Amino acid sequence: MSDLSTSADEHTELADLLRWFVEAGADEAIGDEPIDRLAAVPEPEPRVSNGGKPPLPGAKQPIRPQAPQAELADDKAAIDDARALAAAASNLDDLRNAMAGFAGCPLKATAKNLVFADGNPQAKIMLVGEAPGRDEDIQGLPFVGRSGQLLDRMLASIGLSRETVYISNVLPWRPPGNRTPTPAETAMCLPFILRHIELVGPKVLVCIGGVSAKELFGTKTGITRLRGQWKDFDPAAIGGPAGQTMPAIAMLHPAYLLRQPAQKRLAWRDLLSLKDKMAELGL
Repeated sequence: MSDLSTSADEHTELADLLRWFVEAGADEAIGDEPIDRLAAVPEPEPRVSNGGKPPLPGAKQPIRPQAPQAELADDKAAIDDARALAAAASNLDDLRNAMAGFAGCPLKATAKNLVFADGNPQAKIMLVGEAPGRDEDIQGLPFVGRSGQLLDRMLASIGLSRETVYISNVLPWRPPGNRTPTPAETAMCLPFILRHIELVGPKVLVCIGGVSAKELFGTKTGITRLRGQWKDFDPAAIGGPAGQTMPAIAMLHPAYLLRQPAQKRLAWRDLLSLKDKMAELGL
């Protein structure tokens, strides 16, 4: 409960601060008690080494951060489980149910909803984004917030809509605070999106954003260098099923375009390239 002695100006400042946190993605509490992140942290006790003797003054101790072997084993087991569940799905309903029952990815525990897909599953154009944001997590649909509204306008500029495309994400669960997903989280979800693409069977694949492009193209190259280039998407090259290839292009994420409006000129070029490819394929 707020202090009754707080002035109106202070209330306004607190409301503005809260709004700024929400817009930055910090819209959820992760603990019951507040933590002062700026407080001084006590120096850790020196590790005893050298046969049980304290380290010599000024001696540098090697730092070898490694994930516990049990954690690595758990990640591998979850990835193997995801592959098995995805391969067993014979249609989109099966795949959705398999993902809903998958407990290996920790993102599921913090997300409100599974964000599966939107649009027309019979469409010849499939868009794959990165991960749900706050609005998507609440509604259970991809690209429904501000970036989704911009995406709708981008599609409309070349005669497309949600009735003529199919939209999904590499990750079906929102990372807390919209943080970048970890490699392990992405690896656990990759079998599902690869099977998703296989079941839909689009003629053209559009990767929206850096995470999607890097994972589906199997590269570490950044989105600013990947965008606008047509590639042959081969799921077998990144551990997916063999026998299904298609032309694919990467585009800048609408959320990035909202922050960098000047880059919309590049997005327009990519949209025109997509329109040309559709005409070339008779779509």
